[in-house]
Amino acid sequence: MALPQLPVSRNILLGVLAAIALLLSTSLFTVNETQTALRFQLGEIVEANYLPGLHWKWPLINNIRKFDRRLQTLDTEPERFLTAEKKNVIVDSFAMWRIEDVRLFYTTVAGDPNQANVRLDQIVKDSLRSEFSKRTIQEVVSGDREQIMETLGRLLREQAAQLGVAAVDVRIKRIDLPADVSNSVFSRMKAERLRVAKDFRSRGAEAAERIRADADRQSTVILAEAYRDAERQRGEGDAQAIDIYAQAYGKDQDFYRFHRSLSAYRQSFHNKDDVLVLQPDSQFFRYFNQSLPSQPE
Repeated sequence: MALPQLPVSRNILLGVLAAIALLLSTSLFTVNETQTALRFQLGEIVEANYLPGLHWKWPLINNIRKFDRRLQTLDTEPERFLTAEKKNVIVDSFAMWRIEDVRLFYTTVAGDPNQANVRLDQIVKDSLRSEFSKRTIQEVVSGDREQIMETLGRLLREQAAQLGVAAVDVRIKRIDLPADVSNSVFSRMKAERLRVAKDFRSRGAEAAERIRADADRQSTVILAEAYRDAERQRGEGDAQAIDIYAQAYGKDQDFYRFHRSLSAYRQSFHNKDDVLVLQPDSQFFRYFNQSLPSQPE
């Protein structure tokens, strides 16, 4: 008589198992490695910052909301800022952040990454405006960019912590100048480069004149010393020649008088058209008037 009750017991068992499976499926939830989660009880946060893994909740009483805890990028729109010179610069920057305290993140920005980006964007722009107003264009473009980013990162981390997020990094991608400011800056840079070039040219011309004057002085000194040495050697040669002539003349005065007379005749009658008008008894022809000595037999 008990055998007909078996199908009913089996159906009850299957129903119990299905109810248990449903209870388990609505009581368990998973959080993967890229997420964090909040557990609510009747709209109130009762637990936050779940680690990755399998977790328990009360069905129908608790509900779970998951959030992405990976790095988020805030790419701000380029903004104009005034420098200490009251000149406009266009700054393009970006920031990296992630959820640090999910409970605070939910209560401050309703867990919306877009709202977090809006709040962080305002913090970045306010910090940039403050830092750029203290510096000139030259300082922000060339010298103080690293210092600006360091200060900006510190301020962003301090204020982002109040939103439940951690500011990982903030960077200035580009600093541009408006067209009117660029023209004035380029004109000033060009004038400065021209001034430097003119200074270099003037100093080069001065050095060239100094080198040229020194070369002329050395040339004059060398020529004067060479002329002096040449004249001294010429004088010494003339003196030696005169001494040689004198010694030779002293050995046989008549012969050398005759030799000099012959040289004078040769130079005077060098061409056939040469003419001399002299008296016959002139000393110039004294050797013509003398008879040759008789030859010994």
